[in-house]
Amino acid sequence: MYGIPSSMEFEKESPLPSPSAPPYPPPLPPSPPLVVTPATNCQIPLNKSKPSNPPTAPNPDSHSPVPWSTGLCDFCDDCNSCCLTCWCPCVTFGRIAEMVDRGSTSCGLSGALYMLILCVTGCSCMYSCFYRSKLRGQYFLKESPCTDCCIHCCCEECALCQEYRELKNRGFDMSIGWHGNMERNKRMAAAMPPTIEGGMFR
Repeated sequence: MYGIPSSMEFEKESPLPSPSAPPYPPPLPPSPPLVVTPATNCQIPLNKSKPSNPPTAPNPDSHSPVPWSTGLCDFCDDCNSCCLTCWCPCVTFGRIAEMVDRGSTSCGLSGALYMLILCVTGCSCMYSCFYRSKLRGQYFLKESPCTDCCIHCCCEECALCQEYRELKNRGFDMSIGWHGNMERNKRMAAAMPPTIEGGMFR
């Protein structure tokens, strides 16, 4: 006789397989930290990579070269120095060297060395061009019309006359030497009357 199955019979039957839980998704990679800009209040990912170095602006030269006070062939501006250089270039060079070296070398020593190099090698221009470069460096003069070595090799007397005139035009008395010029400047400074600030009071 067929009847309604009891609950015990339902338990004896094999139950249906229960569905397994779905697998967990793989973990996401960590996101970079966010930076909130105060101007727009928006979040921007922070890049931890090193920024590239910004280009540096070129450093302009603080002293631009100035032209010489006289030209290379302006002999008529100082006929005395022109005649001195033509007959005794060692004296002209000795005076220039003493001024450029600021008294560390004497006119006689530099002139004697110049004449010795001239008599032995005939290339005294290789020695005198060094002082032209040193003079240009002290007063920021232009290297014109060509290089210092080329000027002295091609026209030694012209170069010496130009350098001699340049120092004279800058206030040096070439005949008394460096120390004589320093003493003269001290006497002139002591002879100047003192300046009185403010008005006169009774």
